[in-house]
Amino acid sequence: MEFPDLLRLIDERSTAFRAALASAPSLDVQVPTCPEWTLFDLAQHLGEGRHSWAATIAAGPAASAKSASAGAPAAPRELEALLAWSAASTQALLDALREAGPDRGCWTWWGTSQSPQTCGAVARHQLQEITVHTYDAQVTLGVAQPLPDEIALDGVDEFLSTCCATTSAWPHKPAAVDFHATEGRSWRLALSADGARATRLPIATAAGEGPDAACAAARGAAGEVVLVLYDRIPIDSLQLDGDRRQFDLLRAWEPDE
Repeated sequence: MEFPDLLRLIDERSTAFRAALASAPSLDVQVPTCPEWTLFDLAQHLGEGRHSWAATIAAGPAASAKSASAGAPAAPRELEALLAWSAASTQALLDALREAGPDRGCWTWWGTSQSPQTCGAVARHQLQEITVHTYDAQVTLGVAQPLPDEIALDGVDEFLSTCCATTSAWPHKPAAVDFHATEGRSWRLALSADGARATRLPIATAAGEGPDAACAAARGAAGEVVLVLYDRIPIDSLQLDGDRRQFDLLRAWEPDE
């Protein structure tokens, strides 16, 4: 996805998040997909995170850790003020990203994954985080909408490359786990003593043909796959083939890094 599209979609999903929040009867409603949080907690987390990432981006490639959002106002409890504060946090993130551009280096927590440590990669992951938390707010209020296709298709790839790929050794027998989006894209996560690496699959392999077929595969709409990967919906929401235990092992895996 191109950098301008990432910025446009960050703005759109943030607007959708605020629209859901604005319809809430109370900010004290518990979020079922994040049961330890209320809607206020969710909004506070999202806003504080955007302020912090804006500061991290502005700190430049020499920064060795995530920056605190010094000087950013605390999240207000009153709804209208909270909505304005949330919008300001998104604007701070977008301003920092535009100023830096996609290729500038940036501290990230995913140092050994397949995602680069750049502002473009930060924008890509921020879009996914904002999208999933927008879904959280919508579910809470009974107005959940499918994830936009454009975001969801990139989201599967982004999650596997950023959150799964690692150089930490897979502590089980080598395995290949495939993820198929019904929109026509497929990915493989190869797990071995060398770690985990994600790749896009060619059409023949994606269809489960050939000697290198995966030992386990999951299939569904891209938005459903993303929500499964983020533990928002159960994996039984997808069509599962092969050795289901591989998904349980993957979910329980905590790499050393």
